[in-house]
Amino acid sequence: MFISLIEKRRSIRRFLSKEVEREKIDILIEAALRAPSSMGSNPWEFIVVQDKTTLEKLSRAKPHGAGFLKNAPLGIVVCADPDKSNVWVEDTSIASIFILLAAESMGLGGCWVQIRDRMHDDTKSAEAYISELLDIPEGINVEAIMGVGYPDEKKAPHGKGELQYEKVYYDTHGKRG
Repeated sequence: MFISLIEKRRSIRRFLSKEVEREKIDILIEAALRAPSSMGSNPWEFIVVQDKTTLEKLSRAKPHGAGFLKNAPLGIVVCADPDKSNVWVEDTSIASIFILLAAESMGLGGCWVQIRDRMHDDTKSAEAYISELLDIPEGINVEAIMGVGYPDEKKAPHGKGELQYEKVYYDTHGKRG
């Protein structure tokens, strides 16, 4: 079942104007909270955003790649306390992909919006913009936003022939299996 799930998962940026049910949101959050983290530190925090005005403002977090959020019914802002883990980036990334895979498993679509190390404009980081918008306390970092909803686009799975097997080595770099 897992392979068929990841075979069909694609980044979805167009959504039907249909709310995601609370039960499905609860499952998405449970999936994120079940993600593994280094030494069980669980440094993440999640902000579930359904308010259309706030989603529209989140869509302006950075010049490119976030615009689709204005039409998403749901955004999950993935944050972390870096004092809890020196690998919080990896921990939040794992939780984020758990959200996207859980979404796919329930007939939802989603797409990752990278926030960390991105700029809102020439003077302010995307992270600072979001932290102000959502009242995120100092010391909590924003990694990404997962835009989620019912897909209003269909994308064919990537074919097995498109996979880059030439980047796989056995025992030592450069050794083919």
